[in-house]
Amino acid sequence: MHRALNRALIASALALTTSHVLAADKIKVGFMLPYSGTYAALGTAIENGFKLYVAEQGGKLGGRELEYFKVDDESNPAKASENANRLIKRDQVDVVIGTVHSGVAMALAKAAKSSDTTLIVTNAGADAITGAMCGPGIFRTSFSNWQPGYAMGPVAAAKGHKKAVTITWKYASGEEQMAGFRESFEKAGGTIVKDLTLPFPNVEFQSLLTEIASIKPDMVFAFFAGGGAVKFVQDYHASGLQKSIPLYGTGFLTDGTLPAQGDAAQGLLTTLHYADGLNTPRDNAFRAAYAKAYNNLQPDVYAVQGYDAAQLMQSGLTAVQGDISDKAKFRDAIRSATIDSPRGKFTLSAAGNPVQDFYLREVSGKENKVVDVAVKQLADPAKGCKL
Repeated sequence: MHRALNRALIASALALTTSHVLAADKIKVGFMLPYSGTYAALGTAIENGFKLYVAEQGGKLGGRELEYFKVDDESNPAKASENANRLIKRDQVDVVIGTVHSGVAMALAKAAKSSDTTLIVTNAGADAITGAMCGPGIFRTSFSNWQPGYAMGPVAAAKGHKKAVTITWKYASGEEQMAGFRESFEKAGGTIVKDLTLPFPNVEFQSLLTEIASIKPDMVFAFFAGGGAVKFVQDYHASGLQKSIPLYGTGFLTDGTLPAQGDAAQGLLTTLHYADGLNTPRDNAFRAAYAKAYNNLQPDVYAVQGYDAAQLMQSGLTAVQGDISDKAKFRDAIRSATIDSPRGKFTLSAAGNPVQDFYLREVSGKENKVVDVAVKQLADPAKGCKL
């Protein structure tokens, strides 16, 4: 009897000790994001979104306080492995949040996978991350590059366009988004007459615009983001091409860039998994809270992706009652979660990529106004993923 009582007391004391240790230890979250260069505003929006959700939960996730570590990845793939290891090996973070540039994210995913560190990708759409490089601890709250490109194909075909020119930076993001568009546009009877590219982050577009004018396609489909998107849209408008050859793009062309693009962006149609004017209770509440927290700043898709990364973590931590050391259970809960996102509810595919609606948006003033749902619950094919 005494032994049983002693065992019960010891077990109770151990449980209390464990809960105290858990409460005392903060979960280490590493932000590997661009805080300088062409994508700096995007990195800040992702961090803002993440921290907004944490603030809404009283400063904790799964009952645990968080400690943040930050690295500016400078959108530089050459520094990506070193930067990832600063967070993973030096700071020993529990979860890495990042990043924007696909080339950087590929190296980050490799480092996370080899060290068995949980990674939540908050923008970079490189198809391989949830394709051939997929892993049990790799998730995404954004998109695969294939998705937003694919979503525009049926829209363009329905508008009667038969011949298209694509234009983008020559790196994974651009080329894969163009490949998604090519797949669905050709499936709908269209033809890509020319793929135009220039090195990242080059913004000397004049010779390519001259080439577009000489080809005379029915439409142009583009991917640029950040400062490059501002310059391209302004140059396209200044060239006068818009009058005879309509410009379309994935949503990054006009997301977070409209104040700088001004009149040049008006009327542009893009496809993305978020839009202004969704006018749902969930999105309206998010937008109001974001503006209040960040000096009347309006949230964009990058803020949503950061916000939802914190939601994903919350799903996992709730399932393990804050014990992030139970990696398998933590990750299984993330993979099976339904996230009540400002963009609309989404689930994750087996490969860890969102299965989500893609919106057709039109630029009106300083907003990407929703026009329609281009494709409902679009799932990435996750080519080469073996889990």
